[in-house]
Amino acid sequence: MIALPPFWQLVALLATHWVGDFVLQTNFQASNKNKRLDALSLHVATYTATLFVVAVVLFGLMPAITFAVVNAALHFVTDYITSRISSKLWAKQNWHRFFVTIGFDQLIHQATLASTLWVMVAR
Repeated sequence: MIALPPFWQLVALLATHWVGDFVLQTNFQASNKNKRLDALSLHVATYTATLFVVAVVLFGLMPAITFAVVNAALHFVTDYITSRISSKLWAKQNWHRFFVTIGFDQLIHQATLASTLWVMVAR
């Protein structure tokens, strides 16, 4: 476990989010998570594994399990909804609303990480 102030823990989690949500997301996952639960589940599993590794370093094993499971569930629900909306906007070439939706998806993910971190710090 590494003792970091909460601000730097959040920065580490946001960087980890970027890796898990974008860098490690495959073309298959990105192209199919809006219509196939296996693609969405694989994306969330990859994201969660990435987040879990960093959470263990930040919080220790047992708190990391809870942190990762909560974030996995919330990530799944968020992407289930936003990927369906954004894929329809992409097909319509409605670029502004597409990017607004992607931005809102990221806002939800960041708020989720911040709020679950706050719960971890508050305990």
